[in-house]
Amino acid sequence: MSKHCFGCLLAAVFSVLSISAAHAQIFVVNESGNNSIGEYTTSGATVNASLVTGLYFPADLVLSGSDLFVVNSTSYNTLGEYTTSGATVNASLVTGLHNPAGLAVSGSDLFVANYASNTIGEYTTSGATVNASLVSTGSGSNPEGIAISGNDLFVVNNGNNTIGEYTTSGATVNASLLTGLDGPQYIAVSGADLFVVNLGTKTIGEYTTSGGTVNASLITGLVDPFGIAVSGSDLFVSNLSNGTIGEYTTSGTTVNTSLVTGLDNPVGLTVEAVPEPSTWVLLLGGLGLPVFCWLRKRRARG
Repeated sequence: MSKHCFGCLLAAVFSVLSISAAHAQIFVVNESGNNSIGEYTTSGATVNASLVTGLYFPADLVLSGSDLFVVNSTSYNTLGEYTTSGATVNASLVTGLHNPAGLAVSGSDLFVANYASNTIGEYTTSGATVNASLVSTGSGSNPEGIAISGNDLFVVNNGNNTIGEYTTSGATVNASLLTGLDGPQYIAVSGADLFVVNLGTKTIGEYTTSGGTVNASLITGLVDPFGIAVSGSDLFVSNLSNGTIGEYTTSGTTVNTSLVTGLDNPVGLTVEAVPEPSTWVLLLGGLGLPVFCWLRKRRARG
């Protein structure tokens, strides 16, 4: 192999590595004070503590492609769209919400938990209303966190300490899939497992998507936990009162209780996914060009 082609091969390898490293960011909402979205790496480094500003009591956010969608609660009652580089796309993409508290995305659809009206609304990522009252969770349920697995919605009902299961088309599967929680806030789903934040007991509980209890106190000793996100085998949890994000494994092992510090009432968070091994294979497919370059020169010499 010539020095030129070998260098080309190395460059492609490092390009793949840099692409993968770039896709491992935490985006977190600061509910009060600076009303912002901050960006951090999954190793805890600050990328931009004020990536997006000018929000009003933001509660939750999701990532879809290169766009961040965030709900502003209380009097604003809006859903805004921003790029992952911090640019405003549309600060009032969806309006007329009812104290929106939770947000989830599936394909080109956004699902919003309206705390005040006890409903889940469905909208497109371009802002069109599909069904503003897709699901009614019942009087006094106060839906907050929401997660999607396949065609199922899992909704945290803060008002009655339950998790309900519904389809993305609005049908009720089980309005009381999980009961007996203590101040549940947000929820994350990974495979067949649900991870639920209990503010009352300051714990993270693990349950199956069919309603079975795996470990009701998987993670303990948190400080007013609120938001949760899963990335691979890691859980990232925001602690409201001490302004931190902690990192734990999905088996409950502590990685770093203060991975990120200095936040201002952090609530919802999302993690940009790291490519899976299968994605690495696809990315490495790009090495075909330098390999072809080398083979062509070999043939020319022969």
